Amino acid sequence: MNPLVSIIIPVKEINNYIRESIPNILNLDYENFEVVIFPDSPSAEIFPKTTIIPTGKIGPAEKRDLALKYAKGEIFAFLDDDAYPRKDWLSSAVRHFEDKEVAGVGGPAVTPRHDSAWQRASGGVFSSWLASGGYEYRYVPRENVTEVDDYPTVNLLVRRDIFEQVGGFDTNYWPGEDTKLCLDITKKLGKKIKYEPDALVYHHRRPLFRSHLQQVGRYAFHRGYFVKVLPETSLRLQYFVPSLFLVGLIIGALLSPINEFISAAYLTALAVYIVVLLATVIAMTVKEKDIIVAALAVPGIFLTHVVYGYNFLKGLSARR
Repeated sequence: MNPLVSIIIPVKEINNYIRESIPNILNLDYENFEVVIFPDSPSAEIFPKTTIIPTGKIGPAEKRDLALKYAKGEIFAFLDDDAYPRKDWLSSAVRHFEDKEVAGVGGPAVTPRHDSAWQRASGGVFSSWLASGGYEYRYVPRENVTEVDDYPTVNLLVRRDIFEQVGGFDTNYWPGEDTKLCLDITKKLGKKIKYEPDALVYHHRRPLFRSHLQQVGRYAFHRGYFVKVLPETSLRLQYFVPSLFLVGLIIGALLSPINEFISAAYLTALAVYIVVLLATVIAMTVKEKDIIVAALAVPGIFLTHVVYGYNFLKGLSARR
C-alpha cells in the first residue's frame, strides 16, 4: 500500500516545536505524504511538502475537521504540534489499512530524552501503570499489536472516508473529542482501530506540577462527564479508582481519630499505597537512570491521583 497520507497539525501559531517536527517528518521512510498545518494567523514561514492554512481562533477539533476541505490524502494522520515522528511512523501504521475493516491506527507518544527533568517526570507519571491504570501503552510501546476503542489524537491515523462518514470530530467536546470520534468509528460503524507499537511519535510533556495537573484535571473532567453521555467506553472501573482513592483518603482521615479499627485499616492502606508507589518509582529510576526524575514522580503520581479523582467527580456531576 502506498496511499497519500495527509499529516494534520492544528496549532495556535508556528512555534519551535513545529520547526523541530517538520525535519523529522521530511525524514520519514514513507514518501507519499503532505503536511497541512492550521494556525490561527497567517505565517510567512515555508516548509517543504507543507501547506499552512490560517483559520482564525477556533479549537483543535474544528481545525482537524478542516482536513476534509483542504487535505488531499486518503488517510488523515493527526499529530499534535508538540509531537514529532520516528522515521518509520507512517510505514508502520499504513500497512494496517490493507485490512478494509481497519478504520484507524494509533501508536505510542513517548517522552523525548532531551525534555527537561520536569517534563520527563510528567512523562514518567503517565507511563507508570500506577498512574495510567492500564493505559500506559499510550506512552511507552507495548510489545504486541492490539485492538483499541479509544485513542488520543496526538498520534492517530484515520481513513478519510470513515472520518467523513462519522462527521469528523464533535466540536462540542474539548478535550474528549477523540474519545467521541473513536466511539463513532468502533460502535456506530463497527470498524476497528489498531494499536501499533512501532507507529511511534515523540511527545513533549507539560512539566510538573502545575501544567501537568491542569491537563490531568481536564482529562478527568471530560471522562467523568462521558461516563453519563458515552458510557460505552467511559463507564470503566479504572476511571473511578482515583476518585475512590480520594474519597477514602478524606473519610479515613476524618474517622481515624474516633475509631481504632478504622485508624488501623486506614494506616495499613496508606502503607500499602506508599510501598507500591516507591516500588513504581524504583522501577522508574532503573529505567530512566535519573533519580531526580524518579523523585519528582513520587509526588507527581500522588497529586495526579488526587487531581484526577476530584475532577472526575466534578465531571460526573456536571450538566454540560
